[in-house]
Formats: sequence, C-alpha cells, structure tokens
Amino acid sequence: MFDVFDNPSPAEIARSPDEFLAQLSKPTVIRVTGKNPSRTRALVTLLHGNEPSGFFAVHRWLMQGLVPPTNLIFIFGNIPAAKLSPVFSTRQLPEGRDMNRCFRAPYTGFEGEVAEQILDLLHTARPEALIDMHNTSGTGPSFGVTINLDERHLALTSLFTERLMYTDLRLGALMEFSERDVPTVTIEVGGAQDDHAHALAYEGLQRYIAAEDVLVTPAADWNLDVLRQPVRVELNDGIRLAYGESPSTDADLTLRADIEHLNFGVVKTDVCLGWVGESVRHCFRTVNGQGQEISEKILRIEDGKLYPAQDIKAFMITANPVIAKSDCLCYVVTDRGETIA
Repeated sequence: MFDVFDNPSPAEIARSPDEFLAQLSKPTVIRVTGKNPSRTRALVTLLHGNEPSGFFAVHRWLMQGLVPPTNLIFIFGNIPAAKLSPVFSTRQLPEGRDMNRCFRAPYTGFEGEVAEQILDLLHTARPEALIDMHNTSGTGPSFGVTINLDERHLALTSLFTERLMYTDLRLGALMEFSERDVPTVTIEVGGAQDDHAHALAYEGLQRYIAAEDVLVTPAADWNLDVLRQPVRVELNDGIRLAYGESPSTDADLTLRADIEHLNFGVVKTDVCLGWVGESVRHCFRTVNGQGQEISEKILRIEDGKLYPAQDIKAFMITANPVIAKSDCLCYVVTDRGETIA
C-alpha cells in the first residue's frame, strides 16, 4: 500500500514539488535518521489531494539534506488524488471518500486501508509527537485543532499558529485515533493557493524539527486564542447552494461571494450572510454535543436574508460548494470563543 524511502538525498529528489509528486505513485512514507535515533517525530499530510502546503514544506526541507536532531517520519496520504490533473486540485478520488473521515473501523476501500496502515505505522514507530497538516477549505488564517487541551497540545500548536480549536466532535479524523499512541494536533495553515500558508507550513516544520522539546510551551509563548467546542453548520440534503452578490434564482440558498472573508472575525447580528429562497426555511442542521438541533441559535432569516442569530465567530467557512455540501459550511462559536449554549 505504501512506498517507503529511507534517508533520501537531495540528488534523489526532484527539484520542484510538482516533479517530486510525479516521482511518487502511491501513499508514501519518508524516514529520516536523526542524531538521536531513540526519539522520533512524525508529520502526516496530503490526506486531501488539494491541500499541498505540508507536501511543499517537507520537499523544501528534504532538499537541504540536513540531519535532524531526532528521527523523522513523513507520511503522504492521498498521492493518487493529488496526482489527478491539474495536480493538487482534487480533494479525493472520484467516487472515493474523504480520507480524514476514515480513521475508524471498518477500514474499507482505498481510503480506509490507507488510514488503517497510517495508524499501524504510527503505532510501530512510537513518535513523541504528531502533526497532521492541512490547508483550510477556503481562505483564512491558520489554526490548530485538538481533542485534548493540555500543555503538550498547546505547545505543539504554538509552533505553527496562535489559534487553537478544542473540540469534542468525532468524525473519523486522524487525531481522534492517533491520540491513543501519541500527542497529536491538526494544523490548518491557511488556503491552498496562499503563499503565506506555504511559508507558515515550512517555518512551523522547521521549529517542529529543531525544538528540543515540542511538548513544552516555549518561553516566547504565543498566548493562544482557544476556541472551545465549536458546532458544525451543515446543509440539509437536497439544498441547492450558490454564491454571489445577489440571490440566485437557481438556488435555495445563496451565500455572499466574499463569505470567506468572515473567517475568525466577530460577525455581528446585522451582517447579511446571504439569501434564502421563499419556499425554503430549513436549510441547515447544526447539532451540539448533546444531540440537540440548535440552528436557530446561530442563524436567522429576515425578509429573505440570512443573518447571525447572535454575535458569532465562524471559521473554516468555504466558498467551495462541493465541500460545503459534502462536509460542512463552517464551524461556529460565540463571539467570546465559547460553545453555543
């Protein structure tokens, strides 16, 4: 299922990320021996084929031919999706599943088999820390995601970003199961087309590799902004979605074209988010940790326009209708960063 490369030299690696991707034919593991081989750190990336910043960062680091302080394991998940033309544009294989929803039994199909083997690889390697690196589905600032809010996870996050989402949602993501063996943080570095996201991925990777102890918050603490227990705002089945500057006659819900610009800022109750068709009043489903439907606490419709029902912070807002319909529109907390009551 995996190709494995041990200590590849810069001469063995293509000079550009696109050419490097062309060298790979299936999910790939790269192992680098460190000065202290009794310790290992791991990074998983490219679980989604259209999220290349982590791949770019690893390629750039490998091209330097450095010997790291500890052993390193780099795992590239969905190489086949990333290779579909144009490269780094396809999230998952046609008719395939979201690989970062497959890290739980039953491990069926290509994505499930890859997920199970990634967990097996990590269990065998016993790294002291794991980063799962992604790009956000839209534009917006970077943030981390954790299911454990302790010093180790704060420290890992602070190597990359100043924002952390603490969640009890269980969706089949890598961190939900790797966490049994190793402290894990998901890092969303920003948009896939954003040069700043690529730079942040590389700079964070450098810190992750070089730090003496990645599980202790450094003296220069980033004072993380922690967002607690967000809820997912999802579209109900069959809702026709569009984006634009005015209501679309071909859609049940039209979100404003610049909706991604609202990521992480406080969105007040008078901010118009879009328009809802006259015959549609139940576009959304939003279930909290207690299984309660709370869409009306987050969104309201007035004169055909969509507004926040209270001041909120939203993130992972996407303007990609495929992701919005197959995954979610966004995650939401209160304007203070707390869960929606």
